[in-house]
Amino acid sequence: MSATLLRLLDALEVELKHQTLWCDESPTPAQLASQLPFAVDSLDFHQWLQFIYLPRLRDLLAQGARLPSKVAVYPMACEVYKHELVLRGPLLECIAQLDEAMSGKAVER
Repeated sequence: MSATLLRLLDALEVELKHQTLWCDESPTPAQLASQLPFAVDSLDFHQWLQFIYLPRLRDLLAQGARLPSKVAVYPMACEVYKHELVLRGPLLECIAQLDEAMSGKAVER
C-alpha cells in the first residue's frame, strides 16, 4: 500500500507542476504554522498541498506511521476549484485517488 500511496503523492506533485501551481518559494514559518484546516488563513490551497499535505504524508510513510483514514481533501479541492473544474480535473482526480487510497472508500465525483 505504501508504494501505491507514494506513487499517488508523486502524481499529485507532477500535476501541481504541470498546472503551474508549484511554488519555488516556501511560505514563511508563520504561514506554515496556521491552525486552521487547510491553512485557509495563510496559504492558497495549492500551497497547502505542496508545503503541508505532501510533506506530512511522505514523512508518515517514511516513518512507517499509520496514515489518517478519515480523509476529505477532495471535497475541499472541489470547492476551491469550483469555477475551474474542467481545467483542474486532472488535479482533482489525483486528490480523489489519494482520498480513496487512504480511506478505503470511494469519493463521490
